[in-house]
Amino acid sequence: MQSLFKKPLFVFCLAVIFIAIPLFIFPINFFDGEIIMKNGLSETKMEAPLSLSYFIGFGYNSQDMEGIKDFYLLPKGYLLAFCLIFGFPALLTYRIYLAQKKKAL
Repeated sequence: MQSLFKKPLFVFCLAVIFIAIPLFIFPINFFDGEIIMKNGLSETKMEAPLSLSYFIGFGYNSQDMEGIKDFYLLPKGYLLAFCLIFGFPALLTYRIYLAQKKKAL
């Protein structure tokens, strides 16, 4: 089992899972997004921090969604989500790879 944690691909997959699960389950409003609110016949756009859990239906009540037509992440929010979910584990994996390479020399 000890050698399993030294395999970079395993560490990458495990880190992605451990980072993604809290971001998709808990309502952590951290990612830049936009909310489209419908007021009668008019619609207004409002920038607000959003949580990834909103996109799978966790973290809000049905009363919270009254008057909201749609919500989505902005490019900056997508970039931050990508960097947190895949970028940090990639850096961790690369560090493990380099340590193994140095140890082999």
